[in-house]
Amino acid sequence: MKTKQEGVAIVEFALVLPMLLILTFITTEFGRALYQYNILTKSVRDAARYLSSQNPKTKITESKNLIVYGSLTNTGSPLAFGLELNQVKDPVWQLSGSSPIINTVTVKIAGCATSAPPCYKFIPLVSSAFGINFGNINYADISATMRSPL
Repeated sequence: MKTKQEGVAIVEFALVLPMLLILTFITTEFGRALYQYNILTKSVRDAARYLSSQNPKTKITESKNLIVYGSLTNTGSPLAFGLELNQVKDPVWQLSGSSPIINTVTVKIAGCATSAPPCYKFIPLVSSAFGINFGNINYADISATMRSPL
């Protein structure tokens, strides 16, 4: 009986290996997509917080740099692969309420799921494996609104 079972484990492993690799690639890319989304969300919040302490309609370029590069200057590499300054929309200041009037600032990265180009979408490192196309993940707009004391 043992002679009939020789090599069966390696054949089963060879049949299951492509599926295990595909699941590994999908899990890794989904994790990267969540990680990049969290980085972008944090950078948008930082820019909204920065602008909330500035005079309205000022420091727009610095806030865009803060979103894309993580600093107020246009130096270094983008925080997320493929993120560019033209994908960050101009901040919007709004007055709302009557007593007291509240000044808010909203900062947004245009996502390809909800905005027209130029927009940001996640680009996977591995686009396909074993004939299965993973495609791109289109984010919705990533925005943050902060109250401005000014």
